[in-house]
Amino acid sequence: MPTGVALQDPRRQLFDAAVRVLVRDGVTGLTSRAVTTEADVAKGVLHRHFADFDAFLAELVLDRIARIEAQATALQDAAGTGTVADNLTRALMVLFEPVMVAIVVLVIARDELRTRLRAAGTARFPLVGEGAAMIAGYLTAERDHGRIASDTDVDTLAPTLIGTAHLLFTEWKDSPPEPVAVHKVVTTVLASALR
Repeated sequence: MPTGVALQDPRRQLFDAAVRVLVRDGVTGLTSRAVTTEADVAKGVLHRHFADFDAFLAELVLDRIARIEAQATALQDAAGTGTVADNLTRALMVLFEPVMVAIVVLVIARDELRTRLRAAGTARFPLVGEGAAMIAGYLTAERDHGRIASDTDVDTLAPTLIGTAHLLFTEWKDSPPEPVAVHKVVTTVLASALR
């Protein structure tokens, strides 16, 4: 990058570059040098905006958590409309898109990152925990609408859905599973709860 050229949004540019590197090269390929090279900026740009690489990664994950929170609001707003299985299928397809799966692997692989995220108040298992909370909130709203059984234990059902979906998505290396496969998982897990 030529000296004196102002970056419009350096944090976003670095986050977008990190995501591309992570999805393409995996956790081991994600280095500060790889990110700045991908972003086409000097290495010092990353360290000008973040204390160190783990601080950068923590902010990247927190950015993704904010997206889950926005998705949770949209999912809550869908309660009482469409079908429960269709709403959850769409939510899981978005939640476990390839970038999110790659970031979950990153969180698992880096102890310091998990420590920083927990200090920031994330779920014990960042991203996955927020996803489970999103699903639990939605299931609670659907229970209130009478579309799932009143005795449904949403706090058990939500992580069951998240765990099952996560396994399904991680088995597909080159592309996410088809929505029909995710829908089948959702309907199977929800079978006893649906009205």
